[in-house]
Amino acid sequence: MDDLTYICDSCGEEIVIPLDLSQGSEQEYVEDCPVCCCPNVIHVEVDEDGDTRCWAERE
Repeated sequence: MDDLTYICDSCGEEIVIPLDLSQGSEQEYVEDCPVCCCPNVIHVEVDEDGDTRCWAERE
């Protein structure tokens, strides 16, 4: 498993999360920021080549 990073949409901190490929190539879930505790909608995309994209939006 690889790690991904996203920027919290509330506080601007860079957050590291694990990549769980068992959840599919397009993932969306809510996670509280470990720094400011604000909820973020996390988006993860994995393309056919295995390249990943991760970003967050304020819930």
